[in-house]
Amino acid sequence: MAHPLVSQILDLAAPVAEELGLEVVGVVFHTNQRPPVLRVDIRNPHQETGLDDCERMSRALEVILDKAEIIVDAYILEVSSPGISRQLTTDREYISFKGFPVIVSTFPPYEGQQEWTGQLIRRDETSVYLNQKGRAIAIPRVQITKVRLDERR
Repeated sequence: MAHPLVSQILDLAAPVAEELGLEVVGVVFHTNQRPPVLRVDIRNPHQETGLDDCERMSRALEVILDKAEIIVDAYILEVSSPGISRQLTTDREYISFKGFPVIVSTFPPYEGQQEWTGQLIRRDETSVYLNQKGRAIAIPRVQITKVRLDERR
Protein backbone atom coordinates (compact mmCIF):
# COMPACT_ATOMS: atom_id res chain seq x y z
CA MET A 1 0.00 0.00 0.00
CA ALA A 2 1.29 3.45 -0.92
CA HIS A 3 2.21 5.92 1.80
CA PRO A 4 -0.49 8.60 2.28
CA LEU A 5 1.95 11.40 1.33
CA VAL A 6 2.78 9.87 -2.08
CA SER A 7 -0.07 11.62 -3.93
CA GLN A 8 0.89 15.01 -2.43
CA ILE A 9 4.54 14.43 -3.31
CA LEU A 10 3.55 13.47 -6.85
CA ASP A 11 1.46 16.67 -7.13
CA LEU A 12 4.54 18.67 -6.16
CA ALA A 13 7.05 16.69 -8.24
CA ALA A 14 5.18 16.51 -11.56
CA PRO A 15 5.30 20.26 -12.36
CA VAL A 16 8.97 20.42 -11.31
CA ALA A 17 9.79 17.57 -13.68
CA GLU A 18 7.77 19.10 -16.49
CA GLU A 19 9.62 22.40 -16.09
CA LEU A 20 12.89 20.48 -16.48
CA GLY A 21 11.64 18.56 -19.54
CA LEU A 22 11.26 15.33 -17.56
CA GLU A 23 8.42 13.04 -16.44
CA VAL A 24 7.76 11.50 -13.04
CA VAL A 25 7.07 7.79 -13.51
CA GLY A 26 6.88 6.71 -9.88
CA VAL A 27 7.08 7.80 -6.24
CA VAL A 28 7.73 5.48 -3.30
CA PHE A 29 8.20 6.53 0.33
CA HIS A 30 10.01 3.83 2.33
CA THR A 31 9.20 4.75 5.94
CA ASN A 32 10.40 1.39 7.26
CA GLN A 33 14.01 2.57 6.88
CA ARG A 34 15.91 4.94 9.17
CA PRO A 35 16.01 7.62 7.98
CA PRO A 36 13.05 7.11 5.64
CA VAL A 37 13.84 7.11 1.89
CA LEU A 38 11.73 9.01 -0.63
CA ARG A 39 12.44 7.61 -4.10
CA VAL A 40 11.24 9.51 -7.15
CA ASP A 41 11.68 7.80 -10.51
CA ILE A 42 11.92 10.07 -13.54
CA ARG A 43 12.50 9.68 -17.24
CA ASN A 44 13.63 11.97 -19.98
CA PRO A 45 11.21 11.47 -22.88
CA HIS A 46 13.68 12.97 -25.37
CA GLN A 47 16.83 10.94 -24.64
CA GLU A 48 18.25 8.38 -22.22
CA THR A 49 17.71 9.49 -18.63
CA GLY A 50 21.11 10.42 -17.25
CA LEU A 51 22.76 11.33 -13.99
CA ASP A 52 22.46 15.01 -14.92
CA ASP A 53 18.67 14.65 -15.22
CA CYS A 54 18.49 13.01 -11.79
CA GLU A 55 20.72 15.67 -10.23
CA ARG A 56 18.70 18.58 -11.69
CA MET A 57 15.44 17.01 -10.52
CA SER A 58 16.84 16.27 -7.07
CA ARG A 59 18.02 19.84 -6.50
CA ALA A 60 14.77 21.40 -7.76
CA LEU A 61 12.49 18.97 -5.92
CA GLU A 62 14.41 19.33 -2.66
CA VAL A 63 13.64 23.07 -2.59
CA ILE A 64 9.92 22.49 -3.29
CA LEU A 65 9.58 19.74 -0.67
CA ASP A 66 11.35 21.87 1.96
CA LYS A 67 8.99 24.79 1.27
CA ALA A 68 5.90 22.56 1.39
CA GLU A 69 6.92 21.09 4.77
CA ILE A 70 4.81 17.96 4.24
CA ILE A 71 7.60 15.65 5.45
CA VAL A 72 8.37 16.75 8.99
CA ASP A 73 11.16 14.33 9.92
CA ALA A 74 14.57 13.83 8.32
CA TYR A 75 14.54 11.71 5.16
CA ILE A 76 16.73 10.82 2.21
CA LEU A 77 15.63 11.91 -1.27
CA GLU A 78 16.66 9.58 -4.09
CA VAL A 79 15.93 10.55 -7.68
CA SER A 80 16.61 7.85 -10.24
CA SER A 81 15.43 6.40 -13.51
CA PRO A 82 13.19 3.34 -13.32
CA GLY A 83 15.61 1.27 -15.37
CA ILE A 84 14.47 -1.38 -17.80
CA SER A 85 12.12 -3.31 -15.54
CA ARG A 86 9.03 -1.34 -16.40
CA GLN A 87 6.62 -2.12 -19.16
CA LEU A 88 7.14 -0.90 -22.69
CA THR A 89 4.75 1.86 -23.68
CA THR A 90 6.28 4.30 -26.13
CA ASP A 91 7.31 3.80 -29.75
CA ARG A 92 10.82 4.76 -28.71
CA GLU A 93 10.93 1.94 -26.14
CA TYR A 94 9.70 -0.59 -28.70
CA ILE A 95 12.48 0.50 -31.06
CA SER A 96 15.14 0.55 -28.31
CA PHE A 97 14.28 -2.94 -27.07
CA LYS A 98 13.95 -4.64 -30.47
CA GLY A 99 15.46 -8.12 -30.12
CA PHE A 100 15.07 -8.21 -26.34
CA PRO A 101 13.06 -10.97 -24.63
CA VAL A 102 9.59 -9.72 -23.64
CA ILE A 103 6.43 -11.00 -21.98
CA VAL A 104 3.16 -9.97 -23.63
CA SER A 105 0.00 -10.28 -21.52
CA THR A 106 -3.36 -10.46 -23.29
CA PHE A 107 -7.03 -10.31 -22.38
CA PRO A 108 -9.04 -12.00 -23.51
CA PRO A 109 -6.52 -14.77 -24.19
CA TYR A 110 -5.13 -14.72 -27.73
CA GLU A 111 -5.20 -18.15 -29.38
CA GLY A 112 -5.85 -19.71 -25.97
CA GLN A 113 -2.88 -18.04 -24.22
CA GLN A 114 -2.87 -15.12 -21.83
CA GLU A 115 0.92 -14.74 -21.74
CA TRP A 116 3.34 -14.85 -24.66
CA THR A 117 7.14 -14.75 -24.51
CA GLY A 118 9.67 -14.18 -27.25
CA GLN A 119 12.09 -11.68 -28.77
CA LEU A 120 10.49 -8.36 -29.65
CA ILE A 121 10.46 -7.76 -33.40
CA ARG A 122 8.36 -4.58 -33.62
CA ARG A 123 5.03 -2.91 -33.00
CA ASP A 124 2.74 -1.29 -35.54
CA GLU A 125 -0.79 0.15 -35.42
CA THR A 126 -2.44 -3.28 -35.22
CA SER A 127 -0.02 -5.79 -33.66
CA VAL A 128 3.05 -6.52 -31.57
CA TYR A 129 5.36 -8.98 -33.31
CA LEU A 130 7.43 -11.57 -31.46
CA ASN A 131 10.03 -14.09 -32.59
CA GLN A 132 9.45 -17.43 -30.88
CA LYS A 133 12.30 -19.78 -31.81
CA GLY A 134 12.37 -18.50 -35.38
CA ARG A 135 8.59 -18.29 -35.77
CA ALA A 136 7.07 -14.80 -36.08
CA ILE A 137 3.87 -14.21 -34.11
CA ALA A 138 1.60 -11.17 -34.50
CA ILE A 139 -0.47 -10.45 -31.39
CA PRO A 140 -3.35 -7.96 -31.89
CA ARG A 141 -2.81 -4.78 -29.88
CA VAL A 142 -6.50 -4.61 -28.93
CA GLN A 143 -5.98 -7.74 -26.80
CA ILE A 144 -2.67 -6.69 -25.20
CA THR A 145 -2.86 -5.52 -21.59
CA LYS A 146 0.91 -5.02 -21.15
CA VAL A 147 4.32 -5.71 -22.64
CA ARG A 148 7.30 -5.90 -20.33
CA LEU A 149 10.92 -6.98 -20.60
CA ASP A 150 11.48 -10.60 -19.58
CA GLU A 151 14.17 -10.35 -16.88
CA ARG A 152 14.10 -14.14 -16.35
CA ARG A 153 16.20 -14.69 -19.47
